[in-house]
Order: sequence, then structure tokens, then C-alpha cells
Amino acid sequence: MIQFLGLLAPLVDKVLDNVLPDTKEREAAKEQMRSELVKNAADLQKIAADVVKQEAASSHWLAANWRPLTMLTFVGLIVARWLGWTAPGMTEAEYLSVYDLMKIGLGGYVAGRSVEKVLPGILSAIKK
Repeated sequence: MIQFLGLLAPLVDKVLDNVLPDTKEREAAKEQMRSELVKNAADLQKIAADVVKQEAASSHWLAANWRPLTMLTFVGLIVARWLGWTAPGMTEAEYLSVYDLMKIGLGGYVAGRSVEKVLPGILSAIKK
């Protein structure tokens, strides 16, 4: 999720650079936008975790297992590369993209599992 915010912040900065001519006003707006993005990051992570949790709880086999199957495929590609088995036309940039996708997938899985384990305790503490 932090990677997403890292991609979004420069885009917001570029838009504000084009919209606000006053430097002070532009920098204040950028700071406020970054602050709001960081404040909402936890909400975005919870939403992503809820999606993973709903998929895992699905009664349909493919809906429940597509993420793990995809991650295993990426892991297989990475292990194959470490063993020297590479696709003939696959460039270094494409391998790095596979690594990035794996990091995003693992991040979603870890966040989903963390929320799944921690949320019941938090909710029971709030109810008391």
C-alpha cells in the first residue's frame, strides 16, 4: 500500500504544480495532500485486507485460490531464474516486474492475515 502512495504523491504534486502558481500555497496544498494520504493509508489497507478475506472465504474454489496460485507461479518463476532457467525473451525489466507483483501480492496477503488475526481482539476490546 505504501508503494501505491509513493506512486500517487508525485502525480498529485505535478497536478498542484500546474494548478497553483503561488509557491507557498502550492507547498501548503502538497503537504496537506500528503498528510491526508498517510491518514487514509490505514483505511485503504483495511479495505484491501477485507477483499482478500472475502476471496479466501468464498465457496468457489477458483475465487478462494486464485491469489495463492498466482503467488506460487511467481515464486516458481523466481526460483527457476535462480536455478538458471530463464525464458529466452524475458528481459531484466520483466523479471523486476514479476518481483514487484510478488511483493504486492505478499503485502496484500500479509495485511489480510494480520487484520484477520488482530481485528477480533480489537473489536472485543472496543465493545468492553
